[in-house]
Amino acid sequence: MILLNRRQLRIKVMQALYAFFQSEDENIIVGEKELIKSIEKYYELLLHQLLFFVEVAEFASKVQYDAKQKYLPSEEELKTNCRFRDNKIISMIADNIDFNRKVEQKKISWYEGSEIVHKSFTSFKNSEAYLKYMNLPEVSFQDDKDIILYFFETLVLDSELLLNFYEERSIYWVDDLDLVNYTLHKFIKSFKEETLITDTFSIFQFDETDEKEDHDYIINLFRKTIYNQGEYEKLISDKTKNWEVERIAMMDVLLMKMAICEVVEFSNIPVKVSLNEYIEISKNYSTPKSKIFINGILDKIVEELKENNKIKKVGRGLMQ
Repeated sequence: MILLNRRQLRIKVMQALYAFFQSEDENIIVGEKELIKSIEKYYELLLHQLLFFVEVAEFASKVQYDAKQKYLPSEEELKTNCRFRDNKIISMIADNIDFNRKVEQKKISWYEGSEIVHKSFTSFKNSEAYLKYMNLPEVSFQDDKDIILYFFETLVLDSELLLNFYEERSIYWVDDLDLVNYTLHKFIKSFKEETLITDTFSIFQFDETDEKEDHDYIINLFRKTIYNQGEYEKLISDKTKNWEVERIAMMDVLLMKMAICEVVEFSNIPVKVSLNEYIEISKNYSTPKSKIFINGILDKIVEELKENNKIKKVGRGLMQ
């Protein structure tokens, strides 16, 4: 399964906590449900984006078939091949049993977005890259992969059509689109030709142990950050005596609270990993100088927590 990695899960928890602390209704159960729902909607968006590739390829095949059925098709139309429809990357997605099962379960469809499919292919088929690909004497796996990456990077990644389509359908999807596209980009790049001849490849097959670990991780991080926020705020306040906590960017305070929570409450995660992760997240979600500020404050807090034996690590958590 194209799972969210730990950084992406941290971001999801951060977003849920931000919404929780901004809300007047501080109901933790409701907040947890929203967190789980946001992750479910992320996977629905991922399915939509994957299915988009398949739909464009199927539409390409239909256009080519219709052209050949014309009363007087041109020589160019008669020579048209089904190379894009038969693209190995597309086929690996379209023929995947788990993918098709998930699409059916979630009732994912591009019926209402068919115009976007048509417009995207029309732009694509007039590109130099597409014409070159379609006219190659024969294609390699790398050729198939390169044309899909080209399509993704030029017509999917920053598509206003797709953004507007998703914006109209879910409040979650606007924020998730960049994350989904980043994940898909890495996913497509990871395809290897040997994957074609193995039976182990599956887009949406997953390890139940990993899923449970991730579920427990996000719920515990969400809950414990809320339960212990007063204690964490005091730690931050003590180390920012020249600042009023209220004047520090809310996102900086939130990220520091989450980092402290993870360092103290998650014995199997190394301290260095937790600190680095939240500093990295701050680069995209807070002010330009936040990473330096957060790093400095967290270093002092961790030093104090170690002196007071508040940090206990086991297993993987002992790694430096």
